Amino acid sequence: MWSEILTAFWGTIEIVLMVALMMTVIEFLELRFKGRIREKITEKPINQYVIASLLGAIPGCMDAFLIVSLYVHGLVSFGALAAVMLSTAGDEAFVMLAMIPEDSVLIFAISALLGIIGGFLADKFAGLLKLETSQPCEIEIHEEELDFKHFIRKHVYSHIFMRHIPKLFLWIFITTLAVDLSMKNFALDQIISGLPKITLILLAALIGIIPESGPHVLFVILFSRDLIPFSVLLVNTISQDGHGLLPLLSYSVKDTIYVQLFTTLFSLATGVILFLIGI
Repeated sequence: MWSEILTAFWGTIEIVLMVALMMTVIEFLELRFKGRIREKITEKPINQYVIASLLGAIPGCMDAFLIVSLYVHGLVSFGALAAVMLSTAGDEAFVMLAMIPEDSVLIFAISALLGIIGGFLADKFAGLLKLETSQPCEIEIHEEELDFKHFIRKHVYSHIFMRHIPKLFLWIFITTLAVDLSMKNFALDQIISGLPKITLILLAALIGIIPESGPHVLFVILFSRDLIPFSVLLVNTISQDGHGLLPLLSYSVKDTIYVQLFTTLFSLATGVILFLIGI
């Protein structure tokens, strides 16, 4: 028991350190180029799907927050909102890069492509169904100067290390330990391999509804142990939004339900297609 705890603990420390470094670099770049990104997104309608999807594929939740902010202000469409939610993997993207680097890059690329397609379809369906999304909210946006002390104090320490890292550590440690103990004592590999693939796909899509990054860690760890197929991890990745939807939830419950319903159904449809072609 203690050996499993220590193994899980030190493995989690190693992953979290890599995650913290990647989060720091990504957050700096996002803050540094946020103004230019905003201009490019709103420049042309076609840019919304493409750039929102590409931004969502970047690890972390800040890009999803940016698109939500633009949507709230009426600067991008419902399709752009759906696109970024389909392509984002939230903070778990950093965990994926640390644990399954080659597979994660492929997943990010596929998610970005599906985000573009999904964003286009979301606007089409919204028009056909005549969805009444909420009216833009006129909120004054304050741009702050990016200096080194501010970045270290507010973004690295207060944001990354105080808000994200503790929760990520707990999710990774508890999930890793639970998987290790289950494989040792309950033959978890045999239980999961005995489940129909379509059942795993359905679970992956439904668990993605949870507005929290943590549950996705389970699928990353299971995939890294060769316990679930690639298609199941992909479905969970495009279904879940990390923390990206939380700011939208505070603005409009209706719009949150619309986009969550669309991304869940889209991920299920993707999973069924992958199942039918044998992936």
